[in-house]
Amino acid sequence: MNALAEFLASPRRVALAVLLAAAATIGGALVFEHGFGLRPCPLCLMQRNPYYVAMPIALGLALLPPRPALERASGVGLLLLAVVFLVSAGLGAYHAGVEWGWWLGPSDCAGTGGASPEAVGDFLQSLQGVRVVSCTEAAWRFLGLSLAGWNVLISLAIAAVAALGAKAALTRG
Repeated sequence: MNALAEFLASPRRVALAVLLAAAATIGGALVFEHGFGLRPCPLCLMQRNPYYVAMPIALGLALLPPRPALERASGVGLLLLAVVFLVSAGLGAYHAGVEWGWWLGPSDCAGTGGASPEAVGDFLQSLQGVRVVSCTEAAWRFLGLSLAGWNVLISLAIAAVAALGAKAALTRG
């Protein structure tokens, strides 16, 4: 059995790999945000949601005892993770398309608001300190891809690993 087949033969290992990849991706996004000051736009924040959904599922699958009776449940869980990351890739592709000007983004994708000011003077003063984060401008690019573009690639890779693990588990279970 080759190394990939051996890896895919363990739904727990596949789930753990998905969990680690998802946590590393979110960790990277948080480093860019808090370490490098790249403030996320609303679409950036929306792209994090599939990761927040997937991580507890992957953790639960990784903690399942390795019993033949749970093979099918593990396969279904990994299939669910594959779908979650396909949705994530779709969100990233949508955001990248907005950045490239291929289509319009949501109307609320222009900036951030603060707490409701009690007076107009307070409101005007607070506006001077607000930096608008637009969904149409990539804050950073590497090899021509924005963070949204990289999210597409990462999400597709995670979805592929989860799908292959699901296939292996469901054909055995």
